[in-house]
Amino acid sequence: MADARGRTLGVVVRAYDDGIALRYRLPLPAQGELQVKEDLTGFLFPRDYACWALNLGRFGTSHEGEYDPIAASKLRPMQLVELPLVCGTGEGTASFAITEADLDDYAGLYLSGRGDGRLGVEARLSPRLDTPQLAVRLPRGEVAPAGHLTPWRVLLLGDSPGALVESNLISSLNPPTPIADTSWIRPGKTAWDWWSGGLAPDVADAGMNTATIKRYIDHAAALKLEYMLIDDGWYVGSTSNGHYNADADITRPIPVLDLPAVIAYARERGVGIWLWAHWKSLAPRMDEVFARYRDMGIRGVKVDFMDRDDQEMVAFFHKMMRSAADHRLMLDLHGAYRPTGLNRTLPNFLTREGVLGAEYNKWSRRITPTHNVTLPFTRMLLGPMDYTPGGFRNMTPEQFQVSFNGPQVMGTRAHQLAMFVVYESGLQMVADSPDVYTDGKGGLAPGADFLSLVPARWDETRVLAGEIGQYIVVGRRSGRDWYIGAMTNESPRTLQVPLDFLPAADYAATLWRDGDAPADVRREQLRIDAHNRTLELVLSGGGGAAAQLIAPSPRIAGR
Repeated sequence: MADARGRTLGVVVRAYDDGIALRYRLPLPAQGELQVKEDLTGFLFPRDYACWALNLGRFGTSHEGEYDPIAASKLRPMQLVELPLVCGTGEGTASFAITEADLDDYAGLYLSGRGDGRLGVEARLSPRLDTPQLAVRLPRGEVAPAGHLTPWRVLLLGDSPGALVESNLISSLNPPTPIADTSWIRPGKTAWDWWSGGLAPDVADAGMNTATIKRYIDHAAALKLEYMLIDDGWYVGSTSNGHYNADADITRPIPVLDLPAVIAYARERGVGIWLWAHWKSLAPRMDEVFARYRDMGIRGVKVDFMDRDDQEMVAFFHKMMRSAADHRLMLDLHGAYRPTGLNRTLPNFLTREGVLGAEYNKWSRRITPTHNVTLPFTRMLLGPMDYTPGGFRNMTPEQFQVSFNGPQVMGTRAHQLAMFVVYESGLQMVADSPDVYTDGKGGLAPGADFLSLVPARWDETRVLAGEIGQYIVVGRRSGRDWYIGAMTNESPRTLQVPLDFLPAADYAATLWRDGDAPADVRREQLRIDAHNRTLELVLSGGGGAAAQLIAPSPRIAGR
């Protein structure tokens, strides 16, 4: 129905087995530009649901925080709730999540409690920096004659919280990729110098220099990791603390880092190099920089400190991903807003931060086992997250001490191993320093062999058990083989995990599970056959388990 000016607001609705999505078609303005001040979308709740929410409190953040339990009736109008908002319906384990998809040329969506006394939430849009009273401005020439489509407002539905994790609806609501040849896009695992503090005990004067980075490359090759990520501090004018320097040159390495030699050294060992860049240094010369990186042999770029999701920043994300794809570069986005499914359209975007991850172990006690088993049911519903697992300085919560260099992690080593299965990320960090993955005698430290085996590319996902903030068991298939990751909060528990989803075949299984101390890992060989279709997992407090299930070789016809 048209208004007095003859303008028609269109509503597009789609229904799926795992959710409902709606978007608006905003009319072409008669003259001037299309302006959007606010979004009046709301969700009414028939009862006081038990929810999990991250209250950011303001616009313009890195989208990092805890998703805490909260009753729907406690959601206030002054709160700014990050997506997704996840709630249980009270009908068995049935659950839902509110989020968005296909965010393009628009402002990011948030939620707030309703101000009219009714249970539910209503939309908030990230304001523009140049005109804060507006969320979206589009010149008439940029609006299609049929109108401008907003992002999808999505209601994910599942019989359990685990069913929400299994859903691919967010990415499916995005357009398919226009990239004809995607063979150069290769998910994998990477060594990383920043989290541990650039520690390389067998290198004199360890730090951002050629010798240290070569040591990390040797470490990547030894663990069969595909990549090495060189973080902040590598280029002239970089501050090594994330601060922007207008005089920095993100194409020129510092004198003590022979980057061409490092790239050649890595190539000889089958390791690809990624580089870190501050977005403000990248933005003015994006195509030039990406072309230079491509010609140097760089495989991917970690872009950092964007910390916004207003319309202009969303446009920058799309421009950056397209430019990187044109130059066959993969991307890891840090200081970034949460995903909205764009990895379907531009699959060279492998992972994204927008998560309270392991870096916080360096300066806080916030990364608890409870937080770790809440993330899969909340932030991870939206897409890949660069949590940066793999900490091997494992402590109980009581033993844990904050340390910026050589940080510790709460929970067991098997808890960390399980993250490589449970947490979705196309670029999976192996975050700690090279020395902790060896036993000092020429062999690997307990559990490090699993890091060599576990893939970062998956063909199928099943959530086998779990409760938000309590525990989770995830099975992922790569080719014909399956991998299982289990994590628990501070409470120890024994889980009987059904394996009925496996094809009727015998599997050779290897299990890595908790030992007597946090850094202990017990490695066991098992056989999964027709008579043994249950996996018993005994998890310590803050513990976990990881398993590799190798399928039998296919029979050759006539043999």
